[in-house]
Amino acid sequence: MKIISLVPYTIFPAKVGGQKGIALFTEYLAKEAPVVMVTVKSNSPSFASGYKMYNCIGNGAFRYINLFLFFTLRRIIKKEGATHLIIEHPYWGWLGILLKWFAGVQLAVHSHNIESTRWKSLGKWWWKILWRYEKATHAAAQYNFFIHDDDRNYAITQFQLNAAKCITVTYGIDWSETPSATERQYCRQQLQQQHGIATNEKILLFNGALDYAPNLQAVKTIINSINPLLLQTGFAYRIIICGRGLPAAMNSLKDYADKNIVFAGFVDDITVYFKGADIFINPVIEGGGIKTKLVEALGYGTAAVSTTNGAIGVNKDDAGDLLTIVADDDWPAFVEAVIKNKPAILPDHFFKKFYWGHIAKTVVAFLK
Repeated sequence: MKIISLVPYTIFPAKVGGQKGIALFTEYLAKEAPVVMVTVKSNSPSFASGYKMYNCIGNGAFRYINLFLFFTLRRIIKKEGATHLIIEHPYWGWLGILLKWFAGVQLAVHSHNIESTRWKSLGKWWWKILWRYEKATHAAAQYNFFIHDDDRNYAITQFQLNAAKCITVTYGIDWSETPSATERQYCRQQLQQQHGIATNEKILLFNGALDYAPNLQAVKTIINSINPLLLQTGFAYRIIICGRGLPAAMNSLKDYADKNIVFAGFVDDITVYFKGADIFINPVIEGGGIKTKLVEALGYGTAAVSTTNGAIGVNKDDAGDLLTIVADDDWPAFVEAVIKNKPAILPDHFFKKFYWGHIAKTVVAFLK
């Protein structure tokens, strides 16, 4: 077995969840089988860890319909002796199907969402066109990877796929145990010093790319719905919001410092915030796929309060009492869950599902 991984956009340096999802998946996959990544020119081969990279594809928007890529990929497949081709997302489905037919590789589609329904939820009129294309791409593949069980079940029923060709490949983390209490306390002290947080105040954290509409809407919910309710309770807390891409029109977010909100913007080391926070709040009610930041927060042993949408792909059984799930839009219940939150321990089986090392072994066994 030798795998070609076709990556359609810039993922290095891997900072946000989607980038880390592909970068770490490929890195850990390469520990189980030979992997060659073929990707855009903006991904430097210096970032390749344990695998070979061809960064030979242009970054322009027309790369998704560039017919000459077929000849480039067929040449690389022949040179490398590849047996399997994994395409990240369905957008290069036409290319993957042609290579399956004319280059003799087995095709796998690594879905990070049901893309068509995600775009539908964001109000895009053309989602039905993408739905049909997405269905055809998955139907042509010998193997289909879905980010969580709900997506897998949707594809089996709505795309009419053979269940034996489908597997759940969740977003993972690259550590296999929670930090020690000492390490978490040290990180908490760092946040207290940096942001002037009192020792009796609970640190509530939200993190996400703020140029992504569902995350930006979550921030607006924190400001307009959750925080006003918290202010009425006498609960001692501080909300830290991290993330890049805040629209210029919301620069006034910094004016909420007197209302217990700290806007930290993009931070170099988000792990300090995950480890140092008391509760990760996840009031996301839009968008599809697993919320990577929730998996990371739980993996660091941080309690989380999430909406139902925000917890897609993470079952209550996965995280035990560390995760509280509240109905979408029920902000009084959300606030009550934050206030009543108590310390808990992450079950060991969380890492059996979400550690990249276990995920990669499962994928290679499935391909074999």
